[in-house]
Amino acid sequence: MRTRLWVDGEMKAENFPLAEISEYLHKPGALVWADLCNPDERALAQLADELGLPQRAVEEVVEHSERTKATRYGDDTLVTVYVTALGPQVAGSIESRLLTARVLIFVSPTAVVTVRNETDPAHPVFDIDEVVRRWGDDSDAVKMGSPALLHGILDVVVDGYFDTIGQLDDAMESLEDNLFGEAPQTRQLQRDTYRARKELVELRRVVLPMREVINTVRHRTVDRAHTSELARWYDDLYDEVTRASEWTESLRDMVTTVFETNLSLQDARLNTIMKKLTGWAAIIAVPTLVTGWYGQNVPYPGFSEASGVVTSAVLSVLTSLALYIGFRRRDWL
Repeated sequence: MRTRLWVDGEMKAENFPLAEISEYLHKPGALVWADLCNPDERALAQLADELGLPQRAVEEVVEHSERTKATRYGDDTLVTVYVTALGPQVAGSIESRLLTARVLIFVSPTAVVTVRNETDPAHPVFDIDEVVRRWGDDSDAVKMGSPALLHGILDVVVDGYFDTIGQLDDAMESLEDNLFGEAPQTRQLQRDTYRARKELVELRRVVLPMREVINTVRHRTVDRAHTSELARWYDDLYDEVTRASEWTESLRDMVTTVFETNLSLQDARLNTIMKKLTGWAAIIAVPTLVTGWYGQNVPYPGFSEASGVVTSAVLSVLTSLALYIGFRRRDWL
């Protein structure tokens, strides 16, 4: 748990207990931030009492199947977002590498509370230290109140989207290189393509709703603050989310193209193999025909003579060589 108190843009206290939040909320110019990672029900109940949150808001924190959205409770807003990152690649696995962590953000006129649900708190997906660093680098933003703090959180979340999409883009380029390699690994390529498609589908479910969330927050919170500069920040953030969504959609089209191209190349390779097998079968059929003809139990030119063997051998070699040259010219071999 981490807490901070700003008064008129200056930090006055840090890491104080949750029980003191309600005391600071009523101070003139006060702004409170609290961060909880994987809190238990007791901590959530205490937080709800200190902030005066409705029971429904606490229930949404407990539920783990909530989608990305922004919900209004009177003057407060509950924002649910998901942070993304790519885990390590396991050779031969088709399991998705996409890691997600749900972050719930309570925003009131004088307080911001972040509740993070991390699978592995020792290696969190959401870097809350990066959020604190950005707040510290821009002290003027804190003076704009809770909407500015919320913008800093959402900005870090969106930057995480771009990092994830960029890594997936690099993976797609690698798939394209392997697709036209000298010795393509068809089975591994199919696994990587399937995994990339699964990761993009999961990422799309997270990124697309963020546009509506940012738009809702802007109209409910930022417009009420009557801060043109802050509104511009949210407009830029909305544009970034739009670009992330479009990038995700383009990668989905790309992975579909890679999958279809892989199938087409497999068909082309199969046709090439069939042409080669057919050509060699025709070449082998000619000596079989000649030797079968000369193997009949009837007299023929050169029967019982050495010249007959030479004639049949020369005829088989010349005919086979003629067929080989003809097939090579037609690119059948």
